[in-house]
Amino acid sequence: MLLEDSLRAVEVVSRFEGSIVDVGSGGGAPGIPLGAALPDREVTLLESSRRKCAFLERWTPEFPNVRVVCGRAEEQPVDTWGVAVAKALAPPPIAAEWCLPLVAPGGAVVLFVGPSAEAESVGRVAVQLAGELAESPPGLMVLRKVGPTPPGFPRRPGVARKRPLA
Repeated sequence: MLLEDSLRAVEVVSRFEGSIVDVGSGGGAPGIPLGAALPDREVTLLESSRRKCAFLERWTPEFPNVRVVCGRAEEQPVDTWGVAVAKALAPPPIAAEWCLPLVAPGGAVVLFVGPSAEAESVGRVAVQLAGELAESPPGLMVLRKVGPTPPGFPRRPGVARKRPLA
């Protein structure tokens, strides 16, 4: 089930060029299944927990296009990846704030969301971060990055959760 759920994003991710970052990768989903399904794309599993990074590092040798970075989203280079994906990272507006700065203009963020996700609040966050809500299949929310990350973003670690933009 986890594998099938992760692979729902393949079609959307394939529409955008560039490398992929799985933000808050946890146990490796959706990043590892996406790396297996898209072997020509570089996939970064970004995880802040050292213990989870150690687990992920045991699996990445099986996938030459997948690497692990242990760190927080707010501390990564901005406007770098083509696509950011996130599943069960945080409420969608917060996940959008953490993911959009990572993506280069022309790229996208793909959030795995439940039926109660409020597109309007995520859209308001996206606009503040040079993004816009795009047409999205059920269970996913796609945010297109239309310009460079504005000054002042990303905010310091922890600030997005304490003082959400939406």
